[in-house]
Amino acid sequence: MRVRARLFAIQRELAGTREVALELPADATIADAWAALVGQFPVLAPGRSSVRFARNGVYADLRDALADGDELACIPPVSGGAGRRIIELREAPFSSAIIGELGDRLAGPDDGAVVGFLGRTRVTPGTPAPGQEDDAAEHAGRAVEVLDYEAHESMAARILGEIADEIADRFAVDRLAIVHRTGRVPLGEPSIAVVAAAPHRDAAFRAARYAIDETKARAPIWKAEHFRDGHVWIGEPARTGPTSAVGSPPGRVEQAEG
Repeated sequence: MRVRARLFAIQRELAGTREVALELPADATIADAWAALVGQFPVLAPGRSSVRFARNGVYADLRDALADGDELACIPPVSGGAGRRIIELREAPFSSAIIGELGDRLAGPDDGAVVGFLGRTRVTPGTPAPGQEDDAAEHAGRAVEVLDYEAHESMAARILGEIADEIADRFAVDRLAIVHRTGRVPLGEPSIAVVAAAPHRDAAFRAARYAIDETKARAPIWKAEHFRDGHVWIGEPARTGPTSAVGSPPGRVEQAEG
């Protein structure tokens, strides 16, 4: 059978390609597909412990069987129902005014609270993805000049929708917006906006906090920090399901999370 393997972010760079057609036995599993990929691109092997897999847009286990025509997405570390919701991946830039715009679109007459989170790109580097430690050391002490975001867009949109469903179930907040940039984002520009509208502030704070935390932990969106003479991929292994916690207590809304 033939399976289409998709590579993203650091894997794409290491292999020099976005897609690989794999010819596999009829009873092949995801583990067999990974072995075939590493056979073609041995440079991918060291990253195995931090890679997650998705079969046809759904997170899957190494032991899961594949079928002819499947899409297998190899997910490197990620830097993310009823009611009104806005889920978008945008290449076009937006300003801090998006918080007010989204709040106006979401809030209804029963909503007494609108909580917004704006993530902005920053000059200080983040935590390098597994396997990027040596590259990060080469740029130690240097300023980040621009960020570059890459996404598995269809899967990211689905997972952000799942996060919105979880927020509706956990916090009874069904008016939510998550808007994330893709492509190059200069320093100081917003990279993500989250807005939650609810009758009471406690639920709105918890919903917004859960939305940003789960987006960063689960959505297949990758971030590279670019320096004057190179770049470093940032992130941790993707979490394949929701957290068991029900959200942090309400508190201040951070402004810099880029």
